[in-house]
Amino acid sequence: MKLVIVTVVEDFEPEVLQLFKNAGIEQFSGSEIDGYRNQASVLRAASWFPAKAGGVESSLFFSFTEADKIRRLFKEIEVFNSKMDTDNPVRAVVMPIEEYI
Repeated sequence: MKLVIVTVVEDFEPEVLQLFKNAGIEQFSGSEIDGYRNQASVLRAASWFPAKAGGVESSLFFSFTEADKIRRLFKEIEVFNSKMDTDNPVRAVVMPIEEYI
């Protein structure tokens, strides 16, 4: 059993849900989050009141699942990211679980 965590900008949420399905991960949780990127100090100093407050609307998904399903998910994500024309690829990490109930 491992924990997989996936983040994606909101625009690609439907595609990520399909990637989970393609990998055979049927049970997972999700949450809306705001994504942030550090701006250069010059850009921050250019305006006292930036035009847009907050971060980029994003989603976070996680699932406790088997390693083989996670490997399939990572392959799906690699293919998906290779076809994207954006600087916001789908990101994923895996964490081992030492114990669970």
